[in-house]
Amino acid sequence: MIALDRSDRALAAALAALAGFVDAVGFMGMGGFFVSFMSGNSTRLGVGVASEAAAAAIAGTLVAAFVFGVLVGALVSRFAGTRGRTAVLATVALALALAATLHQPGAVPGAFLLVAFAMGAENMVFQRNGDVAFGLTYMTGTLVRIGQRLADALTGGPRWDWFPWALLWAGLVAGGVVGALAWLRFGSHALWIAAGLAATLALASWPRPSSLTS
Repeated sequence: MIALDRSDRALAAALAALAGFVDAVGFMGMGGFFVSFMSGNSTRLGVGVASEAAAAAIAGTLVAAFVFGVLVGALVSRFAGTRGRTAVLATVALALALAATLHQPGAVPGAFLLVAFAMGAENMVFQRNGDVAFGLTYMTGTLVRIGQRLADALTGGPRWDWFPWALLWAGLVAGGVVGALAWLRFGSHALWIAAGLAATLALASWPRPSSLTS
C-alpha cells in the first residue's frame, strides 16, 4: 500500500469495500459463514469436524471455492499480461453476476460458492513478483501493519505510513455496513450491486496507453 500511487490506493480501498460488502451479504445469507474471510471458515471447519459435520462441509467447500478462485485469478492475470488487472476484475464481476442469477433462497452454500470464488480471484489484482502484494479480503495482516507503522511513527519514523493500511481496513468495514443494509433491503439481489461495482472497477482499471508502452 505504501508504494502505490493515489489511484491504486483508491482501487485497493474500493476492492476491500467490495469484499466487506459481499462478506456481509454471505454471512447474513448463510447464517454465519463467510465468503471472503477464510480464517473464519477454517475455524468453523475445525469446530464442525468436532461437533457438526454439515457445518464442516459448508465451511470446507467455501474454502475450496476461494482457493480455486485464487488459482483461476492467478492464471487469468498471467495470460492477460499488461491487462491482467482488468481481466481479473472482469472474472470477479462475471462470477458475482452468475451468483446473483443462480442464487436460490435457502440453498446453502449454493451460489455463494461463486461469490467465494470471486473473492479468491480478487486477491490477484495486486501482485508483486508473482505473489500477492497484500490481502484485499482479509485484514489481520493489515491490522498488524497498522500497529507496526504506528510504532514507527512514535519512534521517529514516517508519521503517516499507517494511514494507507487504515484506509484499506476502513474500506472493508464500510463495505460490510453497506452490504448488511443491502441484504436487509434487497436480499440476495444485493449481489447485483456487488457485480456492478466489480464491473465498474474492471472498466476503471483498463490500462492507459502510456502504461502499455512503458
